[in-house]
Amino acid sequence: MKKSMLLALVAISIISCGKKEEKKDELYPENVAEAVSSEDQLIADGKKLFESNKAACFSCHQMDKKVIGPSIKEIAKIYKEQNGDMVAFLRKKADPIVDPSQYNVMETNFAILKTMSDEELKSLEAYMMSTIK
Repeated sequence: MKKSMLLALVAISIISCGKKEEKKDELYPENVAEAVSSEDQLIADGKKLFESNKAACFSCHQMDKKVIGPSIKEIAKIYKEQNGDMVAFLRKKADPIVDPSQYNVMETNFAILKTMSDEELKSLEAYMMSTIK
């Protein structure tokens, strides 16, 4: 009786330990996939917002060439090189670093940007920065 009780306890211990390890191993890939997925989603949201009528960024900024404002890639490159904070600039909490001479043109858009959430502005930044990866 004692032997069968001891064997049952050992079996339960082994089974429960194995399940804990299995759960631990299962969670790690999901967390990584979630992080990648959420970054991809942020970029996709930023692209959608950039091209929308709500933000209308596309009317002044193109991917590879200067139109009214500098290109998306030029903006992203300069912000990366200078470790700039694009969201702070869009919130009027940082000076322009890309083309200060064009600031007056961009300033007219701050009324639109003021209506956007921080998450929306972060998505715009993520999209623009993703163009130079």
